Amino acid sequence: MKNLTSIFLLVLFTICGAYAQTFTITGKVVDEQNKIIPFANILLLQATDSTFVQGTSANEEGFFELSEVEPNLYLLQASYVGRGSEPRALDIATDVSLGALIIPLENNELDEVVVTAQRPKLQRLPDRLVFSVENTVVSQGTSWDILKSTPGVIVNQDALMIRGQNATVYLNDRKVQLSGQEVQDLLQGLSGTNIKSVEVIANPPASYDAEGGPILNIITSKNIVPGYKGSVNGSFTQAVFPKFSLGTSHYYKTDKLNLFANYTINPKKEINKTKKGINFMDDANTVFSVWDTDYNQTDRSQSQNASFILDYDFDDQNSLNLTSNLLFNLDQGQETLLDNEMRNAQAQLDSTFTSQNNANMDNTNLAFDLTYVHKLKKEGAQIRANGHYTYFNGEMFQRLSSNYFDADGTFLRDFGFDTDSDQEIKIFTGQLDYSTPIGNASFESGAKMSSITSENNMAFFNFNGSSNTVDASQSDRYIYDEDVYAAYMSFVKNWEKWSMKLGVRGELTKAEGRSLTLDEVNTQDFFEPFPSVYLLYSPSDKHSFSFDYGRNINRPKYNDLNPFRFFYNENDYEEGNPGLKPNFSNSFNFNYTLNSEYFFDVYYRDNGSNIAYLVFQDNNNQTLVELKQNVLDSKSYGLDFTMSKSILPPWYMYAYTSIFHEEETFLAEESGNVPYTNEVNGVYAYVGNYLTLSSDGTFTGEVAATYVSKFLFGSYVSDEQFNLTIGLRKTLFDNKITLSLAAEDILEQYVPTYRSQYLNQDNFYRRRPETQFLRFGFTYNFGNFRLEDNQRGIDKKERERLESQD
Repeated sequence: MKNLTSIFLLVLFTICGAYAQTFTITGKVVDEQNKIIPFANILLLQATDSTFVQGTSANEEGFFELSEVEPNLYLLQASYVGRGSEPRALDIATDVSLGALIIPLENNELDEVVVTAQRPKLQRLPDRLVFSVENTVVSQGTSWDILKSTPGVIVNQDALMIRGQNATVYLNDRKVQLSGQEVQDLLQGLSGTNIKSVEVIANPPASYDAEGGPILNIITSKNIVPGYKGSVNGSFTQAVFPKFSLGTSHYYKTDKLNLFANYTINPKKEINKTKKGINFMDDANTVFSVWDTDYNQTDRSQSQNASFILDYDFDDQNSLNLTSNLLFNLDQGQETLLDNEMRNAQAQLDSTFTSQNNANMDNTNLAFDLTYVHKLKKEGAQIRANGHYTYFNGEMFQRLSSNYFDADGTFLRDFGFDTDSDQEIKIFTGQLDYSTPIGNASFESGAKMSSITSENNMAFFNFNGSSNTVDASQSDRYIYDEDVYAAYMSFVKNWEKWSMKLGVRGELTKAEGRSLTLDEVNTQDFFEPFPSVYLLYSPSDKHSFSFDYGRNINRPKYNDLNPFRFFYNENDYEEGNPGLKPNFSNSFNFNYTLNSEYFFDVYYRDNGSNIAYLVFQDNNNQTLVELKQNVLDSKSYGLDFTMSKSILPPWYMYAYTSIFHEEETFLAEESGNVPYTNEVNGVYAYVGNYLTLSSDGTFTGEVAATYVSKFLFGSYVSDEQFNLTIGLRKTLFDNKITLSLAAEDILEQYVPTYRSQYLNQDNFYRRRPETQFLRFGFTYNFGNFRLEDNQRGIDKKERERLESQD
């Protein structure tokens, strides 16, 4: 309680003030010949960090009005067809009538094609890179498509990664969902036409949780027109099996009330083929037995997602938000057929076995998030209070049976068992934040507390036959409790050519994991500071230099702490590790930007005792175990180059290349516990071409290619992979209907092989999911469909450590 009191005193010591008045900005937009420019975009930005405040469009006479503008320092800019006026600095203390904003225009014509879309733009801020896509060809897709095209983002299967770390996706500074597939499903249903920009935050500042790695923050456009809008969207995908998704969204807005409701259903059947190979070795590291295994896994699921959001403005100073998400995936089925051949060192068949592994799963996830914002009398100052609750329940019943045969196909023996497991997780968090301007600088502080309880049960029963690796004593009940108390302070200051952001966050962690069956207890009790520094120097409009440093923590996922075993067969299984400890990372980045088109990044990251995915083969018992483990040391560094440029008026190109080095040193458990360093030098390259194929900009196309030479995955190293994607998009009837067609992994070369080969270890696997497919999508908008959504996700790092069971 003493710690908690200190934290809240840290937040509240600067709270004060009275209520603020708001003002109106009016003006018109013309070109250099004083001709009116109708329907130009008007953007009002914070002068301190150029973040978006509000926006509107000029009318057909070129006039515009921005209302309810709070007193502060701003930048105002008008843009049209890819060109903008000079940003105008405004110190708002009364109503302002500007006169004219002048946009120099040129006619973008090429072979009778008139381009109406703007070109994307990259902007370097002290603590992030901003990829602006509003009204561009890049925005003519889904939000997921935009993220895949964002500078610095590497797509590995369905994961979005930045410099080898999984990225967390946010929507308007709020985390959108829990984990990979759920994030992808949600963002594929969110149209990119409402996206203003994507912020790439490689080193999150102190206001974000110290846990986790880089952040992709999607910023949506703003529109203040009241009314109702709705949409129906769906897609049909032809891969090995056909599948579809269908959803509907409804949004209603008045002057004070915003309501949003969404429902999406995504039934699918997928096949995942995996080939595994193990070379078992004797004490002289000579292969004496070779196992080749083919897995054919068929998954059936019917994921459903429902969301409800309420925003209410009591007055100009007080507002409330309620966000609720329900995700459930009931009666999932997973059928795995396994064929294994065992050969001797002379490649002669010794014996075979077949296994059938069937599982049924139910997952439910319910979350509530309540936020209250109070604007203080001091200009730009506010208090924000947030409360959150998550309930997660996952159940699985597994039935595994194997039959063994000799080289002639004669039946030898059988073995089988059943497992019944469930996991229940409850998360409570509370947070209080305070922010205020200080002259042309700003100050933030805040406090947060979180409480997590996870209870897991695993039961083995219905045994037939015998095994050296599976027995009923592996049944267990595991309880994990974690409390985290945090506080932070952040200061931002801007000069003519310099920007600076300093922050520090402190987190006190208390955790206990108990295995009731094994009578084992693991505890954590520590306090850690997490400083961050951001510097930006812009000597001219064409050149900018930046440096940032941040310290973060990575906590183990709840499922990885369970000391249970999940068996593919009795010789191949995953095992939890209740002894996992959080690891701390230090990241350094130096960046140079030329003309907002060419970006050079040099980075170094020390991950310390990183939590890695390790696989060990036991040569004596001929088993393979997969587990998460803290390594002894982990680091990576590299050079990134990005080009973002319009080649021709209808052709925009984005190219990203990363040359990197990754290494991890871990204890080789099945090789005498000697330290071993796994390392790679790799290259990642991505080229995206975005084309406007019609004079009115309603028909667009995309051709993209991705290449990865190799990368590190725990004790594995992947080989090269290549992905070629083509997409087309057409809008009809004034954007009421959108049709799209996409072909992914056209050459079927986006499936790498992962190999672990060192000392007395030699094994590999190659998974082939349905990466090659053809997808047709449609969206129908009705009502006043140009309104701004109030869609939100739930911003909780604690939820991110839940594992999706899709």
